[in-house]
Amino acid sequence: MLQITEPTTPTKRFALWQLGFRPFFLAASLFAVIGTALWTALYSFNWVGLPASYPAMTWHAHEMIFAYALAVIAGFLLTAVKNWTGIATVQGYGLAVLASVWLLARCLPFTGLPLMWTALADLTFLVGLFIAVARPIILAKQWKQAGILAKVGLLTLANMLFYLGLLGYWPLGSVLGLYLSFYLVIALILTMGRRVIPFFIEKGLGVPFVARNYPWLDRASLVLFLVFALLDLVAMSTGNQLVIYLVAALAVLQVVLHSVRLHGWYHPLIWKKPLLWVLYLAYAWLVLGFVLKFLSLISGVSPWLAVHAFAYGGIGLMTLGMMARVSLGHTGREVANPPAILLVLFALLGLGALIRVFLVWWLPIGQAIWILAAQYLWITTFAGFVWVYAPMWWYARVDGRSG
Repeated sequence: MLQITEPTTPTKRFALWQLGFRPFFLAASLFAVIGTALWTALYSFNWVGLPASYPAMTWHAHEMIFAYALAVIAGFLLTAVKNWTGIATVQGYGLAVLASVWLLARCLPFTGLPLMWTALADLTFLVGLFIAVARPIILAKQWKQAGILAKVGLLTLANMLFYLGLLGYWPLGSVLGLYLSFYLVIALILTMGRRVIPFFIEKGLGVPFVARNYPWLDRASLVLFLVFALLDLVAMSTGNQLVIYLVAALAVLQVVLHSVRLHGWYHPLIWKKPLLWVLYLAYAWLVLGFVLKFLSLISGVSPWLAVHAFAYGGIGLMTLGMMARVSLGHTGREVANPPAILLVLFALLGLGALIRVFLVWWLPIGQAIWILAAQYLWITTFAGFVWVYAPMWWYARVDGRSG
């Protein structure tokens, strides 16, 4: 592995708008702190800060997808597409404008202005992101990336459905838009996880190891997840019992397929590498989400347990781990020697996921306390992450290269 030695006096040149991961990882991490603090005030302390037409629970669900997760995805794609195609993605003033539109959409719900303005800003950001990702892919004729591009386009459609519901044009649109976007984010994470996690494990262990991947599994898991997601949307909108049973069966198949994938990637040395085990455990949380989804459909377990296994455990740990690793590599630092505090931060977020899912499930009498504890652990984790990583995003690479 290439070892990059940091200079004794790193440059302090401002570099926030050089590459997409910088502003959007910063934005996602700050929102993880500020947005969750707002959610804590709304949910746990009954603060009334949103218009009556925008229920707090709906705002929380939407913003964790379209503010937090989408900012991470934007930063990752704007950086990865440049690597894949060799063509620069949006930077400088264009990147600053794109990030500003994202920020505007986050602030508008609290201004008292009509929610139509929020919808307009939010959809404008998604269209801008789609164009920024599509342009280099089309110029490079990398049609194999069409699936990634399609998911960004579908996220735009899902957000349109959400706002159609929120603004009263189609009441069912909010729920369908939220779940469609939620499953699209999971699909993106599963797709990107399949691409990078085995690669990271092979390169990061320091010993010869080939992670096993099976073409049949890749195809089956992708197709069956698509069917699972679509049928779940049908089940939500119709309540058809046969469709519900089919969704449950497909959830079990997802557990089997992704468990096989995890087994093929496993090496005991990953537990000595925080940047490896955090991604591995995040993927395991996604598998657990399918288990809990099955239980919610068959045995009456609360569906929110599956949602938070996917979201807090799976998406939360995966995005934190990916931001931590990508930021090190793209700022010229040693991925093999990450900041020691990451071990603590990953552990805190993992603990929060355990509390949010299992203690809420097993000790429901203390639900309010467990949810509050999970909120505080999430805030603490990302506050620590911003403290350590913000200078990396703000300043130029330590090896003097651009990016």
